[in-house]
Amino acid sequence: MTRLTVGFDLDMTLIDSGPGIKAAFEAFSARTGVPIDADLVVSRLGPPLEHELAHWFPEEEVVARAAEYRAAYPTYAIEPSLPMPGARDAIQAVRAAGGRTIVVTAKNEPHAALHLTHLDMEPDAVIGGLWAEGKAEALRAYGARVYVGDHTGDVRGAATAGALSVGVTTGPCDADELRAAGADVVLADLTEFRAWWEGFLAA
Repeated sequence: MTRLTVGFDLDMTLIDSGPGIKAAFEAFSARTGVPIDADLVVSRLGPPLEHELAHWFPEEEVVARAAEYRAAYPTYAIEPSLPMPGARDAIQAVRAAGGRTIVVTAKNEPHAALHLTHLDMEPDAVIGGLWAEGKAEALRAYGARVYVGDHTGDVRGAATAGALSVGVTTGPCDADELRAAGADVVLADLTEFRAWWEGFLAA
């Protein structure tokens, strides 16, 4: 029997990376001498780093600045980041039903893995560097039936892959935005996931 696979987004779905990313951007701003509003950055997490850096640096600098930021990221961002409420339980709920979990994120894969290891979360696979519709590449490859995320980009990724989209309102997008984007299910946070999941399996 094929194991049921559930995909999860990382930032603001499984982990609250806001404090860590804020610290990383504040240090980056101080080092580059470029004023960056770290609170504004944190308010719109989801898209790839390069999208955010384009708000603060000339287009021709973005690639180099992204490499510079990523080099320093583990120093500032891993330790302050926390698990989202219900995150570990959501992974355990899938496993308890004999399923497997994958993390599909726009964050680069090594940093995503560092966060998960630090927070003692152990999905079956971590795939980084994919955003919005691009996430369908990994979701299809792993046969994911469900994808859970906090952003309308996650909803689009699930739809492109033909997976059920479960939205959580723990990121920058509220319930109305997630539903308007096509989310099949909207939860307040992952503390509601187990009950929904058990009902989904029963149905």
